[in-house]
Amino acid sequence: PQLNAQLEGWLSQVQSTKKPARAIIAPHAGYTYCGSCAAHAYKQVDPSITRRIFILGPSHHVPLSRCALSSVDIYRTPLYDLRIDQKIYGELWKTGMFERMSLQTDEDEHSIEMHLPYTAKAMESHKDEFTIIPVLVGALSESKEQEFGKLFSKYLADPSNLFVVSSDFCHWGQRFRYSYYDESQGEIYRSIEHLDKMGMSIIEQLDPVSFSNYLKKYHNTICGRHPIGVLLNAITELQKNGMNMSFSFLNYAQSSQCRNWQDSSVSYAAGALTVH
Repeated sequence: PQLNAQLEGWLSQVQSTKKPARAIIAPHAGYTYCGSCAAHAYKQVDPSITRRIFILGPSHHVPLSRCALSSVDIYRTPLYDLRIDQKIYGELWKTGMFERMSLQTDEDEHSIEMHLPYTAKAMESHKDEFTIIPVLVGALSESKEQEFGKLFSKYLADPSNLFVVSSDFCHWGQRFRYSYYDESQGEIYRSIEHLDKMGMSIIEQLDPVSFSNYLKKYHNTICGRHPIGVLLNAITELQKNGMNMSFSFLNYAQSSQCRNWQDSSVSYAAGALTVH
């Protein structure tokens, strides 16, 4: 009940845009930190048309050079159980591009897990009418991001599918071994925001190459950079076929405001892809 009330509270404070999202980018930290930010993305989901939800999360604990699929049939949430789509899993298996994650890996990984209660909440009015396709995304090369982007593009083209891309943004501070600071921006947290928003505006341009170049230049610690790369490549593939899409970020937040070198913070962003 407490979780349900929290999710309802955050969602009730947010506006939905005119068109439903085909894909969202949303954070995966503890809800006390990023629950209100994530609501901006989940509010754009239309449960009446969504039948399959692909959840692409980065691998935090195990080295993975490809993508991996779950070995279970059901994910439990405190709200209700979510069924994994074995038909789509079968199609993905056939490509030979996936490996299987162990139960231990699956249970240890929070990047997909943190999206499950929000997915359940957003889809509540049609809870028996959809399945999920969780995909753990490894540290893909640019060419692999392209390959997986191509593979997923046909699913992204279908209006009854929704893609949830799981990512936090800048992890700043000594504990993350990342302390980029552009003094011209003012306080450290302003420099972090400027850095993140540079990356966010490149994502909004839907250009995977520019996004890769940005990451190479600034090394911004965006943990979901590979799932984002896969999404951008899938979009590029559909644009070649004449599909018209746009992505916009709807919210940005930081876990705390860094003012000195001892501080640390994680940034969160929520956005939605719409098809025109």
